[in-house]
Amino acid sequence: MNGSMPRHHAARVEAAIASGQAARSALVASWRRSSRLHRLDPGGRTSPLRLTEAELLQARERVAPLLAAAQVAMDRLYQAVGASGCCVLLADGEGVPVDRRGTAADDATFQSWGLWTGAVWSEEHEGTNGIGTCLVEQRPLTIDRDQHFFARNTLLSCTAVPIYDHEASLAGVLDVSSCRADRTDAFSSLIALAAGEAAKRIEADLFRRAFSHARIVLTQAADGQYGGLVAVDADDLVIGATRSARAAIGIAPGQALQPVPAADLLGGDITRDHLAGGQRAVVQRALLRAGGNVSAAAKALGVSRATLHRKLKRFELDH
Repeated sequence: MNGSMPRHHAARVEAAIASGQAARSALVASWRRSSRLHRLDPGGRTSPLRLTEAELLQARERVAPLLAAAQVAMDRLYQAVGASGCCVLLADGEGVPVDRRGTAADDATFQSWGLWTGAVWSEEHEGTNGIGTCLVEQRPLTIDRDQHFFARNTLLSCTAVPIYDHEASLAGVLDVSSCRADRTDAFSSLIALAAGEAAKRIEADLFRRAFSHARIVLTQAADGQYGGLVAVDADDLVIGATRSARAAIGIAPGQALQPVPAADLLGGDITRDHLAGGQRAVVQRALLRAGGNVSAAAKALGVSRATLHRKLKRFELDH
């Protein structure tokens, strides 16, 4: 990068901030945060901050469930985009990549740019960038080349998608970054779509692992599209819901989820479709094995006698 490029980029960033565009542009608002809040210089040449090996190990341990849930989705995403000069990064809630996929031929380039595990890509340290700005704004976004705050990052094109955990809290970011100058808008759109689908798979796997003891119900959004996952326990109580499921059934993202009867939350028809068939058969088998003894059947099922009576009434079973 020649000497005039950082100066030109810095002047453009500062002019945009001074013009008051931050009120109308999310990008300029991020530039403003980078400059005014974090006191960063767009022309700065300092390399990205990197964690020590011990610090990176601790960061990976803190997000062990996320790492485990992301492996298959990251492999698939990398298979789709890796040959096109892209790497795939999984970052934690602090903006630190804790896992990555990349082509060996591109590794030296990505490592020199700091697109590597252990680098710190929070907006506080790197200004406007895919991972850090995605964490701040909590939405899918692409920061393309000179949209980055630092002039030294303007060769990068980064698409980032937030990942939410089983409690609908922000867990990290899935990022696809390109080192090729010929990345087209059409290809960027495909990357955004693929990254979004991969993030959904990671969230679903995280949720299923967290509620492995529960029945998982797929909900529908108002437009008939995929609405997310809900976890229902043995007493037909909803005990968990993904962020997208909460939006579909009217639970605020930041609101604590108190156990609630599935029929009340999901509606009678949905609950019957997803739960009744399987549970009715389970209750019938338990009753048969117990010779019609409700107390013995309840004990075998691991529920209270009162709960079993409710199920018998609901499923219209004689005993």
